[in-house]
Amino acid sequence: MSIDIPSENDTGRDNQQERLKTASWIVGFVDGEGCFSISIFKNRTTTSGWQVLPEFVVTQGEKSVSALQEIKDFFLFGRVFVNRRNDNHRENIYRYCVRTIKDLREIIIPFF
Repeated sequence: MSIDIPSENDTGRDNQQERLKTASWIVGFVDGEGCFSISIFKNRTTTSGWQVLPEFVVTQGEKSVSALQEIKDFFLFGRVFVNRRNDNHRENIYRYCVRTIKDLREIIIPFF
């Protein structure tokens, strides 16, 4: 008979189940609030004359910025940016953004 003793680095069933719940929440949340995009810009300083910018973005209003922080904490990378609004809207827009090709290719895309 074995007994599971929780440790500081516990990766037991409870943590795995919690991580699965969080992963499922992220998938649903991103389905409604996120996107993948690729922008292409003319850039004379590059070999091809073009700059390619792949990006994974999830947006939220200021009241819900904690949701973006949860996603960032889950993946352990990316950044949360503020897009300040100067129009008649009452709150700024925040963006969780991943642009690193390695992170997109190895973590984000396989996750979804």
